[in-house]
Amino acid sequence: MGRRVVTGLICVFVAGVPRPAVAMDQVEQWGAADLAVRISASPKVAQPGQPLVYRVKVDNRGPGDAVLPVLRVDVPRDFQIINVNVAECRPVRGHRQVVCESDRDVVAGESGSLTITGVVRPGASGPLRARASVDSEVVDGHEADNRAKTVTKVDGGADLAVRFRSSARFARPGHRFSVRAEVRNRGPRIVRDAYVFLRPRQARFRSATGGRCRSRRAFVACALPPIRTGSTGLLRLVFSVPSHASRAVSTMATVYSRHFGDRRPANNRARMRVALRRD
Repeated sequence: MGRRVVTGLICVFVAGVPRPAVAMDQVEQWGAADLAVRISASPKVAQPGQPLVYRVKVDNRGPGDAVLPVLRVDVPRDFQIINVNVAECRPVRGHRQVVCESDRDVVAGESGSLTITGVVRPGASGPLRARASVDSEVVDGHEADNRAKTVTKVDGGADLAVRFRSSARFARPGHRFSVRAEVRNRGPRIVRDAYVFLRPRQARFRSATGGRCRSRRAFVACALPPIRTGSTGLLRLVFSVPSHASRAVSTMATVYSRHFGDRRPANNRARMRVALRRD
């Protein structure tokens, strides 16, 4: 017989390597395989609207092979699956469960792993509960470790909103105009790392007050001072219109926090349009 090498949850047969002989006192144990599963979540505290990763590990502690093992992972309702890193694993039940069915046996002493990447829904209240279970077609004398679960708290996040309070209605080619963008923190967290990204088309960034702004190709990135719950940060930006401009100037602003999630992402964006005047 050939030696079997495990990749993930699937075995690859390698011909030509003899398998060790089985002692007579092990024969009656050969039909048993002690499977064990573990599951963990990262980060430990989830943020609404932010990524969350589940990692699952399966071990066959022997003494026998696990015959056609099946791994099932139940994910929370407020978790949206984005990617599963094992091709043989597929989401089922409305993407609420991931099932991995091995078409080969897993030899004693080998292990496999699975990573499920997803996003916490903005309205998630938590805690998020995920469960993993593994079974095979042979007797498992230690079934207690065939099930595992993890519980993840969901932070309150911070509801950031951006809008253009005022700006020039018209701009002339070759001239400058100003824009005021207001960022409000509706809580519940103080945001110390709020960023506003602007995408000014048909205009060039010149200066800003109220934040540290840098122009990078087609974007302007602005870091704001800390914004307390219920408070507002104000950005004043100056742009210039190229002398050869032929279309209206439009700008889209997006605000976000690198640390906190946002429960109401719909108000994280705002648009502004300035018409050209040539007279």
